Amino acid sequence: MKLALTIVAASTLFTALVSADDRSRLTGEYVEARTAEVFAGGCIMNSEAETMGRQAVLAWRITTGAFDGVPLDGLTVIAAVAGDRNLGMREMGGEAPTAVKAIITVDPRATPAQRTALVALVRELTGGLITQVVRVDTAPMRFATSAKYVEVSAADTLLLTIKKEMTHDPSCGAMQWFKPFTQMAQSSMGVAEAHAFSGEGLGTKWSAPDKRSAFWGTFSY
Repeated sequence: MKLALTIVAASTLFTALVSADDRSRLTGEYVEARTAEVFAGGCIMNSEAETMGRQAVLAWRITTGAFDGVPLDGLTVIAAVAGDRNLGMREMGGEAPTAVKAIITVDPRATPAQRTALVALVRELTGGLITQVVRVDTAPMRFATSAKYVEVSAADTLLLTIKKEMTHDPSCGAMQWFKPFTQMAQSSMGVAEAHAFSGEGLGTKWSAPDKRSAFWGTFSY
């Protein structure tokens, strides 16, 4: 009898611990697009390496979970970033940008504590990429996923339309050159049919449509 009670108690404790862990784990969807192609031939890569790829848009839609003990279920956060060099060249042994500014836009439903947690989440999950947060905005936003597309927008200053399907053109030795800026559970590449930022504060605005410059998928931290 005592053994049976011990087993039941241990099982209950294990279930509670697993449930608590599940509640704290962050899961959801992620998408990013750069102003340089992430899948291209060497000829395109050489032409873009030093002159392009200095800007990007990153977006997380959180399904469940918490960060720094703050629940973030159902919230979205978007970062528009701009650096003084191609943001990804350090992956290939090149020089990393010395300054990367970001404007972070948080879900208007977020409480003050959630807003702070979302900003901290972006900074931590991008692994030191961002050197300065210029501004934190709150604005209406959209993060929608369908069978063929991921669409992200914030107010009237930011727009992403990512086509999930990508033609693997073998010309010019096409290959994947970069990885996503954040760790992902599942990652695929896509075509940024629309990729534009027209906000103030980064010292640059951009429009880089119809480029194989995007990653999309899921995350679990």
